[in-house]
Amino acid sequence: MKWLMDFLKKMDKTKWMILGLGGILLLVIALPVNDTGVKEDEVFSESLEENEQEESVKDYEKKLAAKLEEALASMDGAGKVRVMITFQDSGKAVVEKDLTKSGTELNSSQYQEASVYEETDGRQPFISQQKLPSIEGVLVIAQGAGNSAVKKDILESVMALFPIEAHKIKIVKMQSES
Repeated sequence: MKWLMDFLKKMDKTKWMILGLGGILLLVIALPVNDTGVKEDEVFSESLEENEQEESVKDYEKKLAAKLEEALASMDGAGKVRVMITFQDSGKAVVEKDLTKSGTELNSSQYQEASVYEETDGRQPFISQQKLPSIEGVLVIAQGAGNSAVKKDILESVMALFPIEAHKIKIVKMQSES
């Protein structure tokens, strides 16, 4: 015990700083990584305001339906067309990640992911990709849908534009205006 006291008395300021920094470094290394099973991009996408997300999906739905209506209405025999599109989900924002590898041995390597942030108006995750909502079904109401050839052309056109099966596309004749 006496040798320890003598050693501590002989240490100067620089050695104390090195010893303190080494201790802090050991604490940081020894701290366990707390993995709650929830990824940061999931937390981010959940923290988006629901109204904002719903509005952007509705805008996308309206634009997509308008483009489809315009295309189908220009088909020979289709006449006036109305379109309704439903979605499976509201899309997904893919957050850019930094992947860090620690450890030198093959068995003790650990990978750690951290979101990349951009500093524009506050600290927001950097979105590397925005995945569009998946289409669930399409309803087409057309004046010319009573004609089987026109109905077939509409069905094939919708299937060519969207990755959905024929049974998820419904084409009906528009009621005549009185």
